[in-house]
Amino acid sequence: MKKIINDPATVLDEMNRGFATAYADIVELHDDPLYVCRAGGAVQGKVGVISGGGSGHEPLGGGYVGEGMLSAAAPGAFFSSPTPDQILAATQAADGGAGVLHLILNYTGDILNFETGAELAELEEIDVKTVVIDDDVAVENSTYTAGRRGVAGAIVAFKLAGAAADRGDDLENVTRIAAKANDNMATMGLAMTACTVPTVGKPSFELGEDEMELGIGVHGEPGVKRVPMMKADDIVDVLLEKVLADLKLESGENVLLYINGLGATPLSEQYIMYNHAHDVLTEKGINVTRSQIGNFFTSLEMSGASLTVMRLDDELTELYDAPVRTAGWRAGM
Repeated sequence: MKKIINDPATVLDEMNRGFATAYADIVELHDDPLYVCRAGGAVQGKVGVISGGGSGHEPLGGGYVGEGMLSAAAPGAFFSSPTPDQILAATQAADGGAGVLHLILNYTGDILNFETGAELAELEEIDVKTVVIDDDVAVENSTYTAGRRGVAGAIVAFKLAGAAADRGDDLENVTRIAAKANDNMATMGLAMTACTVPTVGKPSFELGEDEMELGIGVHGEPGVKRVPMMKADDIVDVLLEKVLADLKLESGENVLLYINGLGATPLSEQYIMYNHAHDVLTEKGINVTRSQIGNFFTSLEMSGASLTVMRLDDELTELYDAPVRTAGWRAGM
């Protein structure tokens, strides 16, 4: 295992402290229980938006806490769900008196612990709503889930819901926006190499030198199938076919095209994927009006990428374009 660390047992603590120190103007880090919230705390009179999940997917989690996005986040251990007490503390930190929306990625542990956290918050008279993100169209059930997984599209849902909350929408409407985002996006990914969790010390799965796995999960869960390595355009064709079949887009519709790197895939390769995906969508009469490319939802050093398409209307486009200032996504500020 080659990693720039001191001790596998202290990676999470050192990583979180380094992150919070680097972005002290945006976030505050709290221990016992561990959570991240906006610097200065909740905005009174506005809806709070929180999420959480296992570490190892950075900048997912604390990296999306800030103006125009999340109010707080609860980071678990590597590839492990945050605990109910973390979720309760993050909910309390996000509560400005107008209620709190929980955005949960569809993984069994996350669902169960967020349900408990919400129940604890409601005992303290915090109004909590929930939207489950399940944008992965590769498989219906996997090692970690019942139903479709929540993957890279979740970041866009965070952005849209956070923008709605920051402009002053009530809890009902912020919840509606998040659900609308989830209903109008689809994602599928692939992997060419595994990642290594520091506390485990060995790759989470094995792929041959000439193999890739289509539809793999961000924790290394099995995908659709293992196939020989393919050219970039052929990979994109496979991913897009599944994504477009799910969305049932029609000619003339507007979309966001989003390529996400899983940690070890260079931008040059992501741009090649984007180039062909844009050409295919254009040939079908689908208008790519917004684009996003980069490492937004990683899996440590996994080599691979995911492709997301989201149907856009005027409402979602306006929220996508709204200013945002977080460690992981900045625009318009």
